[in-house]
Amino acid sequence: MEDKRSCREAVAVILPSLNPDAKFSRVVDGLVEDGFQHIIIVDDGSDAEHQLWFDRAAGHPQCTVLHHGVNKGKGRALKTAFAHVAEKLPELKGVITIDGDGQHLLPDIIACADRMIENADKVVLGCRDFDQPGVPPRSVAGNKTTNRLFKLFYGITISDTQTGLRAIPQQFLPRFLEMEGERFEYETNMLLQMKKQNIVFLEQPIATVYDPEDYSSHYNAVKDSWRIFKIMMKNKFR
Repeated sequence: MEDKRSCREAVAVILPSLNPDAKFSRVVDGLVEDGFQHIIIVDDGSDAEHQLWFDRAAGHPQCTVLHHGVNKGKGRALKTAFAHVAEKLPELKGVITIDGDGQHLLPDIIACADRMIENADKVVLGCRDFDQPGVPPRSVAGNKTTNRLFKLFYGITISDTQTGLRAIPQQFLPRFLEMEGERFEYETNMLLQMKKQNIVFLEQPIATVYDPEDYSSHYNAVKDSWRIFKIMMKNKFR
């Protein structure tokens, strides 16, 4: 029988968060208002002052909030959510990971989820266009550097190695749970292990959104590119 569920019913949105703010709440509210039925939020050891945002999210019946007693890293937060979906929601088509800062727009989330449903044997990566006007130069330099490293050392052609918007079919969740990485390195390892395990990915163009204040305080092109390079070398020569 043909499965006619929309992505809002057939895909779990995974949202890891550490000490969120009002932007997080707007993202959650937007997902609920748009009709998403399965929103898995992971509180990765946030302090008491920020628990109110998780409490508000938990007030929505569509949201499940999972808590880490201490900060364990984004990689572990993603794995906690993957394990929950694999165990509690095996009927779903898959998951889509997003960030809670508003950089991933609803139309792009839906487009990636829909494309994953149409391609049940492929991961879909939401990829930004760093050649368009207005993208901060540091971001252009950092992403193009890491893109070249992926191509040079692993033969992986990818236009956005640092995207957090990723749609993963349910059948691959056990494999992603076994991939190494507990913190920032996990998302890079995902891409490297997909290559080794012959998991094909598709790129879905998405909007490039930057909060100038948040971006200027958190992004360092040299530092971020260097840490990705170290992860790649560790995998290459293991």
